[in-house]
Amino acid sequence: MKGRLVGLHILPTVSLYKQRLVIDLAEDFRQTFDALKGFDVSIEVKKFRKKRSLDANALAWLLIDRISEATGEDKTTVYRNAIKEIGGVSEMVCVQDEAVNRLCEIWESRGLGWQTDRLPSEIEGFTNVILYYGSSVYDTKQMSQLIDHLIQDARALGIETLPPEELARITSLLRDAPA
Repeated sequence: MKGRLVGLHILPTVSLYKQRLVIDLAEDFRQTFDALKGFDVSIEVKKFRKKRSLDANALAWLLIDRISEATGEDKTTVYRNAIKEIGGVSEMVCVQDEAVNRLCEIWESRGLGWQTDRLPSEIEGFTNVILYYGSSVYDTKQMSQLIDHLIQDARALGIETLPPEELARITSLLRDAPA
């Protein structure tokens, strides 16, 4: 749900200060409020980022299909390689050696793009693991990077993508989307 933070009030109490957060919401929250009023709830507040569109996803998979056809590589390999080539969609963690296999198994079970790479650690008994996020959780900026990478790969192979004006329209929509 999208909202905007508009106020933070510090309420003095006998033993400590409580804080009251005021948020303007973009959707009707009354029914949820009525159902949860008086209960403790879990709250996560983070900067809003527009999610990637289904059109962007369709374009990515069209490009993946054409690259796959031209190279003879299966579509999954093309997709997974492209994910590893763009920035901002991975994290590195240092994990005890005995937990590495289980971490990788759980991470990779989330979907095709969710991948891991293992690197040696300078700490004995530990391994560095790179965790790559799948494109299903990409925001518009990250999806734009993926599509740009796929377009470059397709052009390098001499693959006809979409008409230039259509590519420009779709990529400008991705780049101009509000963060």
